[in-house]
Amino acid sequence: MGYGCYPVFPIPYDRRHYRMQGQLHEIDIRSILQLVEIGQRTGELYVETFASGASSNGWGDRNNKNNFKGNGANAQSWFVFFLNGQIIHATHLENGIDRLQDHLRRYRLEVDAALLSQYPFSTFHAPEYGYLWALLENGLLTPAQGRSIIRSLIYETLFDLLSLHQGTFVFEMGSPLAPQLTTLEISPMILQIMKQIQEWKQFHPLVQSPDQRLAKGDLAMLQEEVSAPVLDILAEWSDGSHSIRRIARYLNHDILSVTRALFPSIQKGALHVLPPDTSDRLPLPFLMPSTDDRPPRIVCIDDSAPLRKTVESQLDHWGYEVTSLGNPLKALSLLFELKPDLILCDIAMPTLDGYELCGMLRQSSAFRQIPIVMLTGKEGFTDRVMARMVGATDYLTKPFGPQELLMLVEKYVGPGHADRHEPETLLNDDLKEQLGSF
Repeated sequence: MGYGCYPVFPIPYDRRHYRMQGQLHEIDIRSILQLVEIGQRTGELYVETFASGASSNGWGDRNNKNNFKGNGANAQSWFVFFLNGQIIHATHLENGIDRLQDHLRRYRLEVDAALLSQYPFSTFHAPEYGYLWALLENGLLTPAQGRSIIRSLIYETLFDLLSLHQGTFVFEMGSPLAPQLTTLEISPMILQIMKQIQEWKQFHPLVQSPDQRLAKGDLAMLQEEVSAPVLDILAEWSDGSHSIRRIARYLNHDILSVTRALFPSIQKGALHVLPPDTSDRLPLPFLMPSTDDRPPRIVCIDDSAPLRKTVESQLDHWGYEVTSLGNPLKALSLLFELKPDLILCDIAMPTLDGYELCGMLRQSSAFRQIPIVMLTGKEGFTDRVMARMVGATDYLTKPFGPQELLMLVEKYVGPGHADRHEPETLLNDDLKEQLGSF
């Protein structure tokens, strides 16, 4: 196995690719995985679910279909990558490389921002996979350690996915995620994880989600049962910020066995469980501060002149440096000169649509970590999946209001420079009417 085939590239969008899609109440994840295995398919599975109040693994009221109407705010997304009917990698999209950091702890490693910036990799499909290869390239991890981490990431992701009963999926055939560190057979994993999911029910109602956090109860109750070092570790981990899932990563054990070990202490009150932490965390590359004093630079690509004018005017008022472009072919070359911090890109454009433009940009190392947000009037799941598959970071459905636009921009590049203009909290009526008409 050679490391020279790094870096990890996203799968390019190709309309000729075979696609299988549907709802999870019509066909479950287990059946989808078995179909991929039987057909020895190569490609990727994208799963999305909307659950109001769900934790980061989608554990919520799965019997309430109204929870899954979805407006983008509560979306949870997963990718599973396949090669000839076996799994290469699986990831929870919103977590960035947070969970990889937890696994690196057992090897006394931490995510290094310098290494992260040195190795451009896919930040939208498999960020942890790309960073893992960077560690291998630099001799900080051995292949055996890398394979161990990948197996843990896959098992954790499938534990979540096989628990879902509502949501939507798309399987797209295409080139495999490369290079491959390991491949795992699907059927043995399904049997093992489904058994764990059934056994998990024994912990209800005290523990309902692996993302629930531990808090101190009466730890003195455990003094005669565990050693002093173990008690110290429990005290450290029951600070209200460590979830059962995170502790399982630290220990390199599955979620079920860790919960089983902790459960007696929870039952007697030595430990308490808190609700999951639902705060949004962005992938690490998007949180890196700017190294210069210029305002964040944004490019809006849309063939609608009124919309471009409205977005440009509003972003300028908020203190951003903004350029709007109507010709996608011209934009493709100008973007390399403009070097934006964020790209807003319409989907339906002549000569070159937004999917194609995004896919082309993601093939360049210069744009592999730049947030690209698709502006679309389409609300269908397939459109969102296609945006994800070509490497889009997010999407904003038209018509959108000024506060929606501001929140999205601040999410990825932070606030504008207030000293550029007087702050304006509301659009005037004419601008608001223009923006809402698209």
